[in-house]
Amino acid sequence: MAQANKDYLELAQDSIITYAPKMIGAILILWIGFKVIKKIMTFIENLLNKSSLSATIRPFLLSVLGIVLKVAVILAAAGIAGVDLSIFATIIGASVLAIGLSLQGSLGNLASGLLVLSIKPYKVNDWIEVSEKFGRVTEIGIFNTIVLTPGNKTLIIPNSLVTSGVITNYSEKGVIRLEIDVTMPYAESFPKVKQIIEKAIATIPNILDTPKPEIGIEGYDSHSIQVAVRPYVEPDYFWEVTFACYENIKKAFSENNIQVAYSEGVELGSIGE
Repeated sequence: MAQANKDYLELAQDSIITYAPKMIGAILILWIGFKVIKKIMTFIENLLNKSSLSATIRPFLLSVLGIVLKVAVILAAAGIAGVDLSIFATIIGASVLAIGLSLQGSLGNLASGLLVLSIKPYKVNDWIEVSEKFGRVTEIGIFNTIVLTPGNKTLIIPNSLVTSGVITNYSEKGVIRLEIDVTMPYAESFPKVKQIIEKAIATIPNILDTPKPEIGIEGYDSHSIQVAVRPYVEPDYFWEVTFACYENIKKAFSENNIQVAYSEGVELGSIGE
């Protein structure tokens, strides 16, 4: 019994002599490594704050870099302690694969978000149209863009839709051309109708004088002539001026007895100027 206890004691002593330096080395690596990482992160954070990178992407980059550096220090400490790193590599590889398969959509939005924040096709407060959704950008995130519509609806648009489709930025040039479409009868004089429309929209506030509003015949259908009215406004007045144009033109047509055709039936008539 005494011999057995002596053997266990000697084994313990041998283990301590063998592994104690490794454990001390691993602890030192962790302690020094985390201290160094803290200084590195502070330095990089200062560099990012001075850069032109979006304020949204900076915390994300710092977080990812911090995790990568800490994992590297932990693996280095584990190697010093004598742990078989191939086990960690297998676990990490399997975890990354599983996470990647389960988050394919989210990772796509993440990559798209980084691209949007880097190339900056639009910024907060810009008026944009994405996937036939129109509104003002209120927030640009890593995974999605939040847009507020003129009807005060909040749209959460995945960034993958932004990078895979056509983006219309109405605020890029500072002005928007409205697309107002009205009709006039074939028998009516277009110069007369054009003059009526010009007077009707001239009284509307926030329509820009430059570029000058455009009015012209856009096409013909079986009942009437399609007239395009294209005034220019600043993006913030898009809907306000749109509604005012339709209202003023309708009122002007009524006061000047300009008739419109209805879709019921077909009536042949003369063609005016």
